[in-house]
Amino acid sequence: MNWISNYVRPKINSLFSRREVPENLWTKCSECGTMLFHRELAGNLNVCTSCDHHMAITPRDRFTSLFDGGIFTEVKVPEPAADPLHFRDQKKYPDRLKAAQKASGEREAMLVVEGEMGRTPIVAAAQDFSFMAGSMGLYVGNAILAGAERAVQLRRPFVLFSAAGGARMQEGILSLMQMPRTTVAVQMLKEAGLPYIVVLTHPTTGGVTASYAMLGDVQIAEPNALIGFAGARVIEQTIREKLPEGFQRAEYLLDHGMLDRVTHRKAMRDELITILRMLSGLSPAVKGDLPAPGDLAVAADAT
Repeated sequence: MNWISNYVRPKINSLFSRREVPENLWTKCSECGTMLFHRELAGNLNVCTSCDHHMAITPRDRFTSLFDGGIFTEVKVPEPAADPLHFRDQKKYPDRLKAAQKASGEREAMLVVEGEMGRTPIVAAAQDFSFMAGSMGLYVGNAILAGAERAVQLRRPFVLFSAAGGARMQEGILSLMQMPRTTVAVQMLKEAGLPYIVVLTHPTTGGVTASYAMLGDVQIAEPNALIGFAGARVIEQTIREKLPEGFQRAEYLLDHGMLDRVTHRKAMRDELITILRMLSGLSPAVKGDLPAPGDLAVAADAT
């Protein structure tokens, strides 16, 4: 009896028991509810394969898909004061920063890099919405300024991907001061005659929309991205009217002249390469490399 209880029964239970499945293998689309396998979703650039909904994508994953060979180099960003106002709500501000760093794996809400995209050297920056809703604080201001200065130094175009809920309340007036500060950074690019391209992703709102996110030479958005300053509910309560269908979405803004393009994420790389090379006065992008003439002769002789 002991042999059956101690060996046979556990063996049978192990064979027929339900296996535990890691929770991070599947992602539910917030738009259509389809369960998507993580490898399939990542291979499709975090775009739902069922309804084409554009989900959030981290700056590193975005840059890996955009830069040649997925290779890029980070641009150093000056560190601001950690807690300039000694702000505390339910938690201390430093504690919130540590929690966001642990959850996202990033130092702050913006990543600035340099590299080549379609053999076109650029400097790029992207906000991480998973880091305190991509909120604009001192670090984000420093990041945009560092990216603009690097672009001017190297004589390269600057491409920025916005995704934010607005200014960071834990830094108060200091976060609002980043609006004119980042505007000065954009002006540096314009005075240097360098292209500044903005790609607005979901969502881009608040003080970010009211500053650097709407100052691009070319304004591009991802499909159905929410873009605006104040929320739709606040606007409706203020004007006491019902807003049109799709208000503050990318397609609505395109129809009303606030955007130049609405581009699918999988077509974004080719779109950016074409625009950047055109604005930089470069020849059209090379789609593929042909073998050298000598290699063709050797191949012909071999046959």
